[in-house]
Amino acid sequence: MIQEEIQRLEMLAGKVADKLQLLEQDNHALKEELFVLKNKLDEKEQMLEDFKNQIKIAKLVNSLPVEDIESAELREKINNYIKEIDNIITYLSE
Repeated sequence: MIQEEIQRLEMLAGKVADKLQLLEQDNHALKEELFVLKNKLDEKEQMLEDFKNQIKIAKLVNSLPVEDIESAELREKINNYIKEIDNIITYLSE
């Protein structure tokens, strides 16, 4: 009778140990996923800030009071700079 109880308790202890190991693996996987998602969120927030800065630059360019020819040249230069910055951001995010 006592031997049967000991065997039952050993079996239950084994099941608990197995379950604990599975839960630890799940916990580790979830921590890794959380880390990856946080990094993606940081990247997206940085991209959002970059886009906001581009909008500010575009508004600034559009509000500059210069002659039409100079304004067009200036807008073209700034647009080229913005495209170049976009390419650099894309390259760095790869």
